[in-house]
Amino acid sequence: MTISAVQNPNAVNAKAFYHLPGLFEFVELYRRFLPLFYGHREYFYDWCEIGSIYGAPADCLWGGGRVGFGDASPREVAALMREYKISARLTFSNSLLRPEHLSDRRCNKLCALFEGGPVQNGVILHSDLLLSYLRENYPGFYFVSSTTKVLTEFSLLEKELRRDEFRFVVPDFRLNRERGRLFALPKALKDKVELLCNECCWFDCPERRACYENVSRKNLGEDCPEHLCASPNRSRGYCFSDAMENPGFIGIDAIQNIFLPNGISHFKLEGRSLGSAIVLEFLLYYMTRPEYQLKVREEIYLDSMLDLF
Repeated sequence: MTISAVQNPNAVNAKAFYHLPGLFEFVELYRRFLPLFYGHREYFYDWCEIGSIYGAPADCLWGGGRVGFGDASPREVAALMREYKISARLTFSNSLLRPEHLSDRRCNKLCALFEGGPVQNGVILHSDLLLSYLRENYPGFYFVSSTTKVLTEFSLLEKELRRDEFRFVVPDFRLNRERGRLFALPKALKDKVELLCNECCWFDCPERRACYENVSRKNLGEDCPEHLCASPNRSRGYCFSDAMENPGFIGIDAIQNIFLPNGISHFKLEGRSLGSAIVLEFLLYYMTRPEYQLKVREEIYLDSMLDLF
């Protein structure tokens, strides 16, 4: 089913909410970018907003999805998010947690720090065990079902969307192509869909779940062999140009002219562990008007306090 025409007469007023990577990794980049975004809105598309910034510190027991490298002070991170009234999301998507892990002091301190604020903060998670623990002990958060669940069957996605515990659900990026079924969802469920836009992973990868589990084991400190990526392009690492060729890629034209008019408004950008320079390219491509991209890039690059490479 091909859908390209505007279906929603109110689409002209629709907003895209981006969920950005590197809460603890790219603080200096965001410290420079956020004043530009909020102080010079003419540089940026008026149909997009920042929905949240997500991540976890390095060596975080509850962490998952990626092995974290963020070493910024949690208090500084929390202060920056509060200053700009941006929802901070703790990425606690470890899929292999056991009851003894719930008492981890560091993760609980992070929850206590981020639970409050001028806007509600969230937690991205995989484990139902952790979900139950957080709902009881830190009820101030909202919860996001992680893409690490690898929900590639649409029926499983729909079941997850119907869970009241979750405000958002991030399906596996391979469901991005199921546009007809996504757009046919009831509005209450479409409002919970958060699509991963710029995944570079091999579209036909059969081992995505195993890859995520390997990260979970590493974050738990388990001695485990390195997961060997089966992608034919694994030696290239992440390249944005490769991601743009991925069958699951969602670009700005599709966001503005297809997804927004059909009621999908939340979009996640991956980028944890990729480095500030490439994350800046995401911010330029997805959020910045073409005529201002060089100006924004120069504002960031010429800040001598920011090491982009």
